[in-house]
Amino acid sequence: MKHKVVVIGSGFAGLSVATHLAHEGYQVEVFEKNDSLGGRARKFSQDGFTFDMGPSWYWMPDVFEQYFNKFGKSVKEYYDLIRLDPSYRVYFAKDHAMDLPASMEGMYELFDKYEPGSSKNLRKFLDEAAYKYEVGINDLVYKPGQSLLEFADMRVIKGAFRLQLLNSLSSHVRKYFKNPYLIELLEFPVLFLGAKPSKTPALYSLMNYADISLGTWYPMGGMHKIVEAMVSLAKEKGVKFHLNANAEEIIIENGRAIGIKLESGEIHKGNYVVSGADYHHTETKMLSPKSRNYTEQYWDKRTMAPSSLLFYVGLNKKLDGILHHNLFFDTNFSKHASQIYDNPEWPEEPLFYVSATSVTDPSVAPKGCENIFILIPTAPGLMDDQKIKDRYYDLVMRRMEDTFEQSIRDHVIYRRDFACSDFIKDYNSFKGNAYGLANTLNQTALLKPSLKNKRVKNLYYTGQLTVPGPGVPPSLISGAVVAKEVMKAG
Repeated sequence: MKHKVVVIGSGFAGLSVATHLAHEGYQVEVFEKNDSLGGRARKFSQDGFTFDMGPSWYWMPDVFEQYFNKFGKSVKEYYDLIRLDPSYRVYFAKDHAMDLPASMEGMYELFDKYEPGSSKNLRKFLDEAAYKYEVGINDLVYKPGQSLLEFADMRVIKGAFRLQLLNSLSSHVRKYFKNPYLIELLEFPVLFLGAKPSKTPALYSLMNYADISLGTWYPMGGMHKIVEAMVSLAKEKGVKFHLNANAEEIIIENGRAIGIKLESGEIHKGNYVVSGADYHHTETKMLSPKSRNYTEQYWDKRTMAPSSLLFYVGLNKKLDGILHHNLFFDTNFSKHASQIYDNPEWPEEPLFYVSATSVTDPSVAPKGCENIFILIPTAPGLMDDQKIKDRYYDLVMRRMEDTFEQSIRDHVIYRRDFACSDFIKDYNSFKGNAYGLANTLNQTALLKPSLKNKRVKNLYYTGQLTVPGPGVPPSLISGAVVAKEVMKAG
């Protein structure tokens, strides 16, 4: 048996690193502060409704397949994955909705409808995006970000110009398209990366390739099916899990991490410690100042991805005209983005997202009912209370009722709210962020917080505040990258 590894947190990155190391013969134990596994991808059930608490978009299916393939498995062994068609709907106004077809021919027709002849530019745009995806996902994101020499790969060097690291996504999109609706459509995916399109490198048009070419999918039963699959595989590899096990301290002796102390007072020792918990929380609450990588001043200067105000809603009827994924872009995109990033405040007229998984999956709601998940992106660090939650609940409900031309609030039989303060309470999230560290140019690759503690030899970090960044597929990759670094150390 190889060395023992203690992993803090059971989110996607924690599950990934644990499984990779167990597969290589390490003895691995995972400690989760909450009463269920999955981190932000937990689920809960109430009154016959089952809600995914966090991630709801299944993009980059190849990354999930590659993950399970590494262990001789396949996605289809664990859950039934279906492609959504339409992929999603965007409401630009009450009487103006755009459905995104799953087929490429359908997309070309859609673009030509909005901007005659633009399908030709879409082909060029997606060809560039496909190259970025190939190099970005297969080369760049698997780099641990410890040295410039990692990027001395001839394909990366030769393709540096094509990767467009120094141009903004905003300017890149506008080089090809003039129609404002197409521009908003192509800029929207970077909202998941946590920065304004004008501050996000054009490299991330790879997200448009993921969206348009690879498609939007759904695992029947909900996104938590991914967690269940990963946990099943981890247990098969010998990983042990501990619930309600809140790590309070990382124990350091002679410059080495020798284990963790739980809130209960229990001590669990290991040869390596990997924290999949919030990076800032790990450093400031579990380590003494002399053992930390970064100061509070460093963290205060980071650009964080947004937080979110979430509503989990159960209806006693089906809604007419709703799709699985719905984006309400019927207000000013730039103004809302500015109220997140430039002048953080509660948005006056927010854009928002609605997921109705029961449109696709009857198992997540009682018969004849609808399961609704509503997300409003907000600036991190905003104070919230019930009065604020009620205000925004009424706001989005009024806009939905106006758009769908039917009563919704009168049919709500279940409601649960989740806001910035809950992200802090449940996940120790820095400033209550929902998505991690924004993928701006000065927070990319080597410029992200290091996955390795520079002062403690055998302490590592994984997840959305380190490489490669926010999102479910990057979190799977983060665990794989950190596992490789642990194995290199012995």
